[in-house]
Amino acid sequence: MTLAGRLILDQVSLSVNPGEIVGLVGPNGAGKTSLFEVLCGRYQCDSGRVNLRGKDITRLPFIKRARIGLGRTYQSPVVPSALTVAETFRAARKARRPYMSRHDAEWAARLAHLQVPWDTPAAALGAFDRRKLILACLLMRRPVVLLMDEPASGLINAEIDELDVIIRRLVDEYGIGVILIEHRLELLSAVADHAVVLDLGQVIASGTPEQVFANTSVKQAYFETINV
Repeated sequence: MTLAGRLILDQVSLSVNPGEIVGLVGPNGAGKTSLFEVLCGRYQCDSGRVNLRGKDITRLPFIKRARIGLGRTYQSPVVPSALTVAETFRAARKARRPYMSRHDAEWAARLAHLQVPWDTPAAALGAFDRRKLILACLLMRRPVVLLMDEPASGLINAEIDELDVIIRRLVDEYGIGVILIEHRLELLSAVADHAVVLDLGQVIASGTPEQVFANTSVKQAYFETINV
């Protein structure tokens, strides 16, 4: 895939199965977020295909991909500044048919470990609770695949441990496939079943986290001083 005349992704291929976590890592500018943009439909690839549950969705727009089970979070947890938590949930419940009930929102909030008063302004939430709110809004629609862009960014160790528990439950109990961009390797090592490393828009290693982080090419590209 090219962007502004520059090659961003070159023959990148990866897959995630139900109930599996794939970690996507690489240095800044490797193409990780660009790959997410292709998968969610904001960028169109020049060649190749994007499949979801055996269906070719390459030409589907973002909203249609979301409707058939693709969810995405972003590195910056932006929430509606003018709404409370309850109003944010209501907007998410009524965003498209079939409308979700308050019961669905309560279930999703518990699953995301969101434990704040619902009359709290969303803008007043801390970074982790903002991430939980966004995740809960996605979970109401029962996604089959979640694309999570650096969900541990800005979190302290105790919050990362809790995030580990949340993600693992989504996978183990609900069979959601997760592709996770993450620079916090302690999180990725703890939760990922499979890891893929990008460098300059190409896959340079793929395997278990232990195999990938021990790979000489990966160390040279990114992990030179990292011990996992």
